Parts: sequence; structure tokens; C-alpha cells
Amino acid sequence: MASISEHEAEQVRRANAGGRMPVVFVHGLWLLAGSWQPWTELFEQAGYATVAPGWPDEPPSVEQARARPGAFAGKTVARVAEHLDEVLGRLERKPALVGHSFGGLLVQMLAGQGLAEVTVAIDPAPFRGVLALPLSALRAAAPVLANPLNRARAVMLTYEQFRYAFANAVGEQEAHELYDSCAVPGAGAPLFQAAMANLNPWTQLKVDTLNPARGPLLILSGERDNTVPWAIANGAFRRQLRNRAAATEIAQLQGRGHALTIDSGWREVAERALEFVGRFS
Repeated sequence: MASISEHEAEQVRRANAGGRMPVVFVHGLWLLAGSWQPWTELFEQAGYATVAPGWPDEPPSVEQARARPGAFAGKTVARVAEHLDEVLGRLERKPALVGHSFGGLLVQMLAGQGLAEVTVAIDPAPFRGVLALPLSALRAAAPVLANPLNRARAVMLTYEQFRYAFANAVGEQEAHELYDSCAVPGAGAPLFQAAMANLNPWTQLKVDTLNPARGPLLILSGERDNTVPWAIANGAFRRQLRNRAAATEIAQLQGRGHALTIDSGWREVAERALEFVGRFS
């Protein structure tokens, strides 16, 4: 089992000591846990205890992550889920979960195991049973999927690739700022797993959408997201809607791309998530 870092352990200790409801934030590919900092500050001000775990072996800064791309190599969805499960297992209260991109998939997996009080999945990567495959999603994933050897590697997007996959809905200057301050190498394995999820009955990308202990779920979708377009987000929603024991909602955020959690409009998205968590926690 992957061991959690001292920084993560300290966040858990602080969450347990305060007696407040914990909210766990899970990032996806090409970002670090630190990208959630504005969100954690907002949720802390609202009275929650926040935990933002990284992926296993994740470097603490963008500079270190770019210097050590091998730290992300070979990180499968199951390995990251195992790491997150260990973090959640140390919390004394069942948390709310907020995830973006592959983090949005991971929080749905954890919620499907009954580990979440309430869940917000933002532009979530697809799981087995979500059949939509828009051309823009293929293009966004092409820098990784074009080379089968990338399955065992970590891949750094060029600025142009990042601009298309993440920052297409912001201006050129902001796109450059986001690339310089946030973008890191991303593990190739999860994208190959997602590409094969509907062909592989043993895939790790499975979500128990029917578990009555799943808890309320909100899916947020950026209208202009190239990486996880509406068809994918809505496909996940339709699968999750079969759960009759808990609320399942979806909302589309107009004019927003995949960088909606880190760009200058992040607060609008965070406040939607905060409202949903507050409504059901």
C-alpha cells in the first residue's frame, strides 16, 4: 500500500483535531495538489477542514515536478485510488469529496464505495459504461496516446497542447501564466486505461453507481471543455442517475474550459461546489 506523505498526514491530523467536517480535494493529470490552494482557503473560511492529497510520490512544487517527471511515471488509477483510500481511512469523519478531471473520476470511485458524505466531480474523466468519445477529447489526449510507450512514462504537454486541452477558454496571457505556474508532467497510464475501459472487463476504471451509500453527487461541466466535453460528463451523470437512494445533479458552466478550477474564474466553480456540499453535509 502506498504510504502518505508527512504533509498529507499533518493535514489529516489537523482535520481530525478541529472537529469540523473534512473536505478532500483530488486533482487530475498535469496539476499538483497545490493547485487547490484557493479552494481550500475558501472552504476553510466556510468552516470546513480541508485535505488536498497529492498522487503517490508527488513532488511538492511545480519546479520540482518538472525536474523529476519520473515521479509520475507508471501511476495507474488503482494506485492513486489506493493512496487516497489510505488518506480517507485516517479521517475520523466521513468527508465530502471534490475532484477535477481524473480526480473527478477518482472521487466517484470512492463515493461508490460508500466513503463520501457528498461528492462534487468537476469535468470528470470517464469510467466504464460512459461511451461518448468526442473528437476534441481524442485530440486533447493525443500527445499521450499517440505513443504506446507513454503508458509507462510521464508526459509534459507543450504550451500549445496545454492551451487546447486546458486553457482554451481564457485569454492568451492567462493561458501562458497558467502553463508557467501550474502545468507539470502527467502520468500516461490513466489515459491508456480510460481509452480501453469499455473494452476491458477487468478495467480499474469502474464506479459502483448503484450503491445506496454513495451519497449526493454533483457533476460540473465546463461548456467549452475540450478534454472532458459535455457528452462525457453527461454520460457519467446518466449512469449515476440510476442511483435512486441519493440526489444526483449536473450543471454546465457557460464559457468555461478544463482549467475552470485554476483559472481566474475558479471562485464561481468553487462556490457552486461549496453550496452543494453545504446543502447535503
